[in-house]
Amino acid sequence: MRIVSGRFKGKVFNPPKNFNARPTTDFAKEGLFNIILNNFDFEDIEVLDLFAGTGSISFEFASRGTNRIDLVELNFNHLKFISGVIRELGLKQIHTIKGNAFQYIKACSYKYDIIFADPPYEMDGIDIIPDMVFEKSLLKDDGWLILEHSAKYNFDLHPHFYKMRNYGSVHFSIFKVDVSAGE
Repeated sequence: MRIVSGRFKGKVFNPPKNFNARPTTDFAKEGLFNIILNNFDFEDIEVLDLFAGTGSISFEFASRGTNRIDLVELNFNHLKFISGVIRELGLKQIHTIKGNAFQYIKACSYKYDIIFADPPYEMDGIDIIPDMVFEKSLLKDDGWLILEHSAKYNFDLHPHFYKMRNYGSVHFSIFKVDVSAGE
């Protein structure tokens, strides 16, 4: 796992061999973060990272200057690894939460500029994540939900669907508030 840009560009972290997570590829991260860069100022946004896995996405946001990142991960070993990287880099802006991402969405009342969700590709319930986020109004005006998923899913007809980008086998569907109104 490598941080692809920002203050910690090139920094490599190796999760333990028994790690049960699929980190987003460097190629996909670079493409996604270029899209985000063209639409947001990293220093001015607040981010929620659901199903954090290795923490790779949170580390990318932190490396680019994002000041508040809430990270949700259920697996204790994954959180232990993430916490070690946070300590090593001295990242005070990442707040880790051990918990089920679906339960976190249900209980959350905070609004974010970007919510990034990278559930295991074969997990049940991936298709309801956008509905859950929008029913709870967890995005600020002009905020984005970015859902990483396999080619199995197509969200084109979702009322909040904005656009989709794919990088090899990695697909990012981006949703935003009131797309029909041109926002």
